[in-house]
Amino acid sequence: MNGIVNKSVRFVDLGVIDYQEAWDYQTRLFDSTLAVKRKNREQPEQEPTANYLIFCEHPHVYTLGKSGDEGNLLVSREKLPDIQATYYHINRGGDITYHGPGQLVVYPVFDLENYFTDIHRYMRLLEEAVIVVLNRFQITAGRLKGLTGVWLDPDDAVRARKICAMGVKTSRWVTMHGLALNVNTDLSYFGNIVPCGIQDKAVTSIANELRQPQDMALVKDYMKSALSEIFEFEYN
Repeated sequence: MNGIVNKSVRFVDLGVIDYQEAWDYQTRLFDSTLAVKRKNREQPEQEPTANYLIFCEHPHVYTLGKSGDEGNLLVSREKLPDIQATYYHINRGGDITYHGPGQLVVYPVFDLENYFTDIHRYMRLLEEAVIVVLNRFQITAGRLKGLTGVWLDPDDAVRARKICAMGVKTSRWVTMHGLALNVNTDLSYFGNIVPCGIQDKAVTSIANELRQPQDMALVKDYMKSALSEIFEFEYN
């Protein structure tokens, strides 16, 4: 553990940003935190590590996790410009997913040694924050056994549908990547992939469930609040 525990979090809203730019940004934060931790191991005087919470939206993009199956991209990469989409094979866990306008993407760059050292718990708490947010919209959500993310009607094999995908990378308890909550997302883009490599489950959004577009600013406020309460941190 670090000698100095820092539970405070810096919030950053990047707005709509190119996927590569956002990936580069969180990588810089991730690497700088790892550098502080390496330095702390080599000297008695300890420096606290920072924690960051990044919100953004991306233009249409498909991302494949490090161990994912490229066969789950159902359209040829040469055809992606025709649908104004890009593609990245990245260093998170999980399979393929879609990001696009109207989807709230959340990238926590946390040093978990400031909180707890349990990746399973970290993933479940991210899911819990989404469940809390959805409850504010009177949408009942839960977990599907054996699968990450947040689901509606998870106990109904026919009706179960995913509303939030998750995939993270960790090193020395520092996190990056995170979750993607479908708010006003164009769900037709999921038709070009096998979402998260799961063949038989549908995808939905808050707008789709409530039959009308939603206020993204309100969703962001609810998410900021839920994460701070669940992880017991304050914003600095």
